[in-house]
Amino acid sequence: MPTDLSVNVDHVATLRQARGGREPDPVRAAVLALDAGAQGITVHLREDRRHIQDDDLTRLRALRRGVLNLEMALTEEMLRIAAEVKPDRATLVPEKRLELTTEGGLDLRRHAAAVKEGCALLGRAGIPVSLFLDPDPAIIDMAPATGAKIVELHTGAYANAWGRPAAQEELERLDAAARALERAGVAPHAGHGLTVENVGALLRRYPFPEASIGHSIISRAVMVGMAEAVREMIGALRAA
Repeated sequence: MPTDLSVNVDHVATLRQARGGREPDPVRAAVLALDAGAQGITVHLREDRRHIQDDDLTRLRALRRGVLNLEMALTEEMLRIAAEVKPDRATLVPEKRLELTTEGGLDLRRHAAAVKEGCALLGRAGIPVSLFLDPDPAIIDMAPATGAKIVELHTGAYANAWGRPAAQEELERLDAAARALERAGVAPHAGHGLTVENVGALLRRYPFPEASIGHSIISRAVMVGMAEAVREMIGALRAA
């Protein structure tokens, strides 16, 4: 089966927020991505609202197209918003105010009980839960007990090592983590730092059913347009 593409449109909102106003519109970008063949849209509603705003999320939910994946910190506010909006999926991620982008996965060694409770709360609201985790065997082994149905493996270390021997080591870590999750009945997805150039080697190592990709698509869209950037990425996924 080909890998589904979930397009993260956060950085369309980042560009909008740089000047204020209404352009460019991340919801319009999402429509263009879906029209071009993406199967889903990912947004991260951060506590500081640095890019995606509450109204963006409401309008995206009103589209009722594709799989709407809400990345969120495990806070009372975000749990309430998720229960109200009811995205198709909620992905629990760590969040730091000073980070440029999400720097790593959830630390289940410290927060397993809270994550399990958050999964239960979201589950009662009818929202499937994904966890954003590093491919660390100790953390991966703890994931099934949280009740999450999906784990999105953090591919940032692999992306940063691309073109160097260390990339092969990262591929091995991701492959081992994905297979451990599969054996435990948890669906492994992939995301962070993936590009047209590096995604093929990842998928040839393990055929992830979904990849969440944002920055490289939005960067390319500045040059060729959103639809073409999405089509190029889908082509890379299918070629793998």
